[in-house]
Amino acid sequence: MNELRRTILTGIAASGLGAMNLAVAQQKVLRMVVPVTPGTTPDTIARALGPAMQTQLSNAYVVDNRAGASGMIGMSYVAKSSDLATLMIVPATTLTLPLFYKQVDFDVIDGFSPITQVCSTSFALVVNKDVPASNVSEFVAWAKANKGRFYASPGQGTHHHLCMELFKQQMNISLEHVAYKGSAPAVTDVLGGQVPTMFMPIQTAVAQVKAGRVKIIGGSLRDRHPDFKDVPSLHEQGATHYHVDPWYAIWGPPRMPAPLVQQYRQAIIAALNDPAVKESFQQQGLIQKTGTPAELLAMARTESQLWTRVVREANIKPE
Repeated sequence: MNELRRTILTGIAASGLGAMNLAVAQQKVLRMVVPVTPGTTPDTIARALGPAMQTQLSNAYVVDNRAGASGMIGMSYVAKSSDLATLMIVPATTLTLPLFYKQVDFDVIDGFSPITQVCSTSFALVVNKDVPASNVSEFVAWAKANKGRFYASPGQGTHHHLCMELFKQQMNISLEHVAYKGSAPAVTDVLGGQVPTMFMPIQTAVAQVKAGRVKIIGGSLRDRHPDFKDVPSLHEQGATHYHVDPWYAIWGPPRMPAPLVQQYRQAIIAALNDPAVKESFQQQGLIQKTGTPAELLAMARTESQLWTRVVREANIKPE
């Protein structure tokens, strides 16, 4: 019996979860649920971690994409699971699901067992190359002089959407939201000038600047991204209260025994130190960050409060 299975069985006995989990505990597969489609950031993170996690835990490791309903299908599966060999990786934006949808059948924070944050990134405010703005002051002046302009995002509740709503409120400007079905068409229309502006992942923005198709106004972090130090932050340009740190974290099903949570956390931290994982993260503009379950829980509650306020100020109603 390997160490992970032994810890699961010990946790079952200590927590009173019952013999119903015995068969699950004895299986050799660790399932990482990704509630979005392959090729997205949570998916690439899960796949990068796979080989190192498998080595750390001596368990087979599979990525289980359960996409649909803005992530709710996969998250609901984990929230209702009693399988202690199941984990889930999600972005911070999943905390906003109840703000956009009336039918969310799980608690986005307390319905899961927090394990650890794994990384964060930065988004960048960009404009099409023909927009007459290259910094925050010019962008704000352009927006105020061109009321009725639009901005793009891949959909309601994405970081692209939330970053712009927060920026609009802090800078007192008005831009109408155009929600696309995915990142690719949104980015395509900004590059083509059909929509003048959007927030996009910083590594994507930098690549499009090099191609001469967009200009970056600024990054979403308070400080400059360590891998993109030439990109000024919005904060340093006068948006003095602006800071959005798009993070990704790993959670388990509810009521996961503390010893098992700790073992998973230690395995994840060890995996993050693997050279192949480090290289994969750097290529995606991801900054490795970890923490305790209590720290993740506190961070999630603070983040939820921020976006609840932003969405209510924007007068966005759940569907």
